[in-house]
Parts: sequence; structure tokens; C-alpha cells
Amino acid sequence: MINLLPPLNAVRAFAVAARHQSFSLAAEELHVSHSAVSRHIKLLEEYLGVLLFERRIRQSVLTPAGQRFYEQVSAGLSQIANAATALKQHASLPTVKINVRPSFAMLWLTPRLADFVAQHPGIKPQVITQTQAPDQARDGFDIVIRRGRDDWAPAIEARALFEDELLLVAAPSLIERLPLEDLTSLSRHTLLTAKARREDWHNWAMHFGQSQSATQVTRQFDHMHLVLQAAVDGQGIALCPTSLLGSHISSGRLICPLPELRMPLPRYYYGVAPDVTAHTRIFVEWLFARIAQDELSWQTPRAVTATP
Repeated sequence: MINLLPPLNAVRAFAVAARHQSFSLAAEELHVSHSAVSRHIKLLEEYLGVLLFERRIRQSVLTPAGQRFYEQVSAGLSQIANAATALKQHASLPTVKINVRPSFAMLWLTPRLADFVAQHPGIKPQVITQTQAPDQARDGFDIVIRRGRDDWAPAIEARALFEDELLLVAAPSLIERLPLEDLTSLSRHTLLTAKARREDWHNWAMHFGQSQSATQVTRQFDHMHLVLQAAVDGQGIALCPTSLLGSHISSGRLICPLPELRMPLPRYYYGVAPDVTAHTRIFVEWLFARIAQDELSWQTPRAVTATP
């Protein structure tokens, strides 16, 4: 395709000359000499094999072929200009870099970011997913969100964001086939877990005074979003933080068979870079507003509670 393009400098000179119907005015706009514009037009005509202008004493008039070519060229150049402008505007937007774990990014943050962009089109959120303890000097983030206060860099103050709980979820079809009336019924099911949350079932059993059978069938996945998909597919029962359920409950893809059995989890915290920007503060304000909005519309039996 590139090899089929005519000389682009000559095309640009032609478009300006055609708009003005004058080589002299085109030369003024392009800050080149009259002869330079004339050479560009001649080069283009030789390339195309047609006359584009009818040269007159004080005016250069487009030929019918030149008029057709100008109509298409001007549209193409406008499209290129618009694309470049849009890209420059997007690239020049101030960015807020948000450091989160992968499952939190996929299941909580990303589905809500369209709301932030709609409210603040002049700020570009950039999500950085990471499982290791965040280090602002190394990772260069503006805001970090993590569960708990362990392993925070000394320069970052951890501030409470919202509380969370762990609850049982499963596909309606699975519970219809194998009812789950109480915790003792779990022995009939496959327990789904994420690698980063592999202690959840043990802690759950301990919290409710149960012992987990050594023969219990379990299946482990790398991330929580894969656990939820397996639960939707009816592969077993999952323990999931309410913060990561998204629309799985409200849409009916999953149900909570024992909604009264909830285990508190360490709350989420956020921290901002020492040189916090005004755009980062706007993002934090949006975070709390969105958490409050979620609390009002939460579809599970009990809302996640935002903490100032």
C-alpha cells in the first residue's frame, strides 16, 4: 500500500493550491516559493499522468480530473488531521496510574472505569496489575489499592477504603441438583479456590467451627475471575469476596445458597504517591463516591460498607 502512494508533499501542495485556486496563495500558506509549489504540482501530474490544473495568467483552475482528485484528497487529508488531533489530545491527557491486583482490576475496577472517564474525560486512568507488594519508587504509580496493610512501602500511608466479606456462591443449576442446606452438605461438592486465596476454605471452616475433611475434593485456579467462571459453569462451590462478585448475583449467574454465613475479611486500603497530584485526588473522590453508589444498589443480601 505504501508503494502505491503518490509523493505526499506534492499532494499537500496540490490540496492547498486547489483550495485557493492559486499557486501564489498556496506558497504563502506553506511558507515556500511559488516555484516550489509549481514543481510539486508538476511532479504530481507526471506521477498521475493527468493535468490537474489549467494554468492561466493570474489563476490556476482545476481541471475536471483535478476537481475529482481534490475532493477525495481533501477528505483523506482531513481524516488524517482528525486522527492526529485525537491521538495528540488523548496522549496529552494527564494520567492517573492505579496499581491493583489482577482480580481486583478485572472484577471491581475495570467495570467501573467507564463511569470515571464519563465524569472526568480530561483524565486518563492507567491500570497497573501486580501481585507483589507495591513500591512507588519502582512502579511509579499514583494510587495503590490492596487488601490489608501488610507489606506497604514506608513512604505510602495506607488509608481505609472499604470493608469486605467472604460468602459462598454457586450456579443455580448446581444447587438445584445438589442442594446445600448447611455446611455439612459441602462434603458432596467440589470446592473451588484461587491460588492467592487457597487458605480461604480452611479459615472459613475454622470461623464457623467446622473441620475440613481431608478427602474433600478441591480445584484450584490462578485467579479469582477464573474461580468465578468455574462456579458459573457449575464446576463447584466458590468462596468469593463480595467486592469481587460484580453482577454475578444480580444477573442470576450465581446465587448465595447460605447468605447468613459471612466471614469478615481484611478491609481494602488505598495509598497515594508522596507527590500526589490534583488528578489523583479527583480519582480518590470518585472512588468513594462510587463505593457509596454501589452500597445503595448492592444486589447481594448485604452491602459492602465504604469507610472514609
